[in-house]
Amino acid sequence: MADAAQRGPSSADRGVTPASIPDRDPVDVVHNGSLDGPVTNRADLTASEQRLLADLFAIVEEHEDQGAPRIDRARVEEAFVFSCHHHADQRRKSGEDFIVHPVGVAKICAGMRLDTETLVAALLHDTVEDTSASLEEVTEQFGAEVGNLVDGLTKLTGITFTSRDEAQAENFRKMMVAMATDIRVILIKLADRLHNMRTLDAVDPVKRRRIAAETLDIYAPIANRLGLRKLYLELLDLSFKHRHPTRYRVLRKAMLAARGNRREVLSRILEAVQKSLPESGVTAEVYGREKALYGIYRKMKDKHLSFSQV
Repeated sequence: MADAAQRGPSSADRGVTPASIPDRDPVDVVHNGSLDGPVTNRADLTASEQRLLADLFAIVEEHEDQGAPRIDRARVEEAFVFSCHHHADQRRKSGEDFIVHPVGVAKICAGMRLDTETLVAALLHDTVEDTSASLEEVTEQFGAEVGNLVDGLTKLTGITFTSRDEAQAENFRKMMVAMATDIRVILIKLADRLHNMRTLDAVDPVKRRRIAAETLDIYAPIANRLGLRKLYLELLDLSFKHRHPTRYRVLRKAMLAARGNRREVLSRILEAVQKSLPESGVTAEVYGREKALYGIYRKMKDKHLSFSQV
């Protein structure tokens, strides 16, 4: 569909090609290039660790001129080094160094334009639970605000959801939000879940389906209610992929086959709308989007429709 929203200069005024239909990029994608090489020459960091830190700062730099809070890079780097040290001997199920995960979470948080304390807490979020680091040590080195965020995340990790009942899922969502006295705890937790969903292939199939179901029931609805549309849609698609892999592959193949003609039609609609809005005195940004695969699947299932009908 094509949407028009009154939100400042038109896409043409901002140099965006009229009638563009961008792919649904992840929130932590870099559009404007990346930093050239490592951002530090610290002897206590390996070459791969320096590249990870450079990747994180590339996301920070991407949003610096878009209203994002100014990030204290020295504090973020300090948290990165702390996390590298405490996770040094740990590996993920995929075989990667564990530090890849907290950096991935921090990159998603940076893509949401969150502040320094949030990025620091994202880098440290597993240290208290999974390493020898104590909450007191984290609080002493990084401050009470970061300590409270890490403590909130550790407490959320300690609760588990097992029921498939819709009412219980709603109660669990409310409990999660109520336990997080700072909304940034929920945002980091959503980023944590998203990064884990992206790397779920390394988990055994039974656990994979359970985590996917939990994500659909708990985390995706919270992201949706908070207005985090990119996170919400990516969580939906990843959950669908891991919960119903065969259905996902079939539907994705059909979607890709139908995409070319649909994009051409949508481009013409967008171009016509963009041309007519200034004539009506309306300043707006016009964009198009594809339906999420899981949304298509649910409509087909609930309303007994074919793919072409949806």
